[in-house]
Amino acid sequence: MNKKWKLKKNDNARIAEISKKFNLTYIISQKLAEKNLSDEEIEIFLNPTRKDFHDPFKLPDMEIAVNRILKAMENNEKIVIYGDYDADGITSTTILKRFMSDRGIEVRNIYS
Repeated sequence: MNKKWKLKKNDNARIAEISKKFNLTYIISQKLAEKNLSDEEIEIFLNPTRKDFHDPFKLPDMEIAVNRILKAMENNEKIVIYGDYDADGITSTTILKRFMSDRGIEVRNIYS
């Protein structure tokens, strides 16, 4: 098996510009430069706000899920969060549990 790495051509001027403007290391600046992001896109990537998030209601059946959670809250039903046992699964279930706990919703178990 003789596979060779294919590296993208570096735009050293852009990498240096990103590194200086955003006070980033070379490798991070290189990765951002490879994606051809504008300065505005880099700023949003590095410092996102809620307005920069995608609209969650564009996901299929999100309204159904929200209504079901609201119904469970009104009826004092138990809520179980089920997530994958990987980095984003653990992170997302933890964020959802914390969000619900902050609103007084008891989540008994997290199955990952």
